[in-house]
Amino acid sequence: MARSSKAVGCKTMSALVLKNIGHAFLGRTVLNSINLSVATSEIVALVGPSGCGKSTLIHIASGIIEQIQGSVEHGYNRHGMVFQDTRLLPWANARDNIAYPLRIAGIGKTERRKLAEKAAEQVSLEQIDLDKYPVELSGGMRQRVSIARALVMEPDFIYFDEPFTALDVALKRRMQDLLIASAQTSRFAGLFVTHDLMEATRIAHRIIVLDVYGNSIIGQRPIPGEPGTRSDIEVFTRVQEFLHDDPLFRHIHDVDERIVA
Repeated sequence: MARSSKAVGCKTMSALVLKNIGHAFLGRTVLNSINLSVATSEIVALVGPSGCGKSTLIHIASGIIEQIQGSVEHGYNRHGMVFQDTRLLPWANARDNIAYPLRIAGIGKTERRKLAEKAAEQVSLEQIDLDKYPVELSGGMRQRVSIARALVMEPDFIYFDEPFTALDVALKRRMQDLLIASAQTSRFAGLFVTHDLMEATRIAHRIIVLDVYGNSIIGQRPIPGEPGTRSDIEVFTRVQEFLHDDPLFRHIHDVDERIVA
């Protein structure tokens, strides 16, 4: 097992490099020989059938769990993370939830408030929303708070673990647009786990497909044009081509009901 981080300020073309990653739960292999890289300022969508190990891989990459085999190289300085479950502190208002990473970092209360409100503005949260507690916020508002919390430390890399899956279609689109705009403004790189090809094609520069059983990366496809510039027709047409004409996506909607995703 190995995990290495490059020094702050080191010039690199890769924000993240995964080499020969392998992992198992209770003796059952869920990932094997995974090699993946994300370039600086690039958003990569990771897709694959349900149960193929996508979330496990992103948790290894972000350091939440440790791989059994292989190495993780971080070419970025600081990362944030956005989960499907927003994981907000129920006893803290929106402002304090956003500021929580700053508090852990030992930043003073006045500065925390200033930076939290700046991050909230990035995700179009109004001042009146910041005094509300999670139970008082809609699902979309809670996800905005979660994204602002990831942005507040000004990361140059963000991990997204199926953050918009539970949202309705219209709200999901608004969150995707918010992500695209934030990435363009802050120039962070990101690894975005999703099972939604429409979403992947809208928000990413490149799509990587994981094998049905997590044995390897079976292929990748660059997406022409920049996120935010592709029309709905272009996105729809591209996805139809993937599903009907591209064998790489043949098993994308298969289901393996294991304990990992």
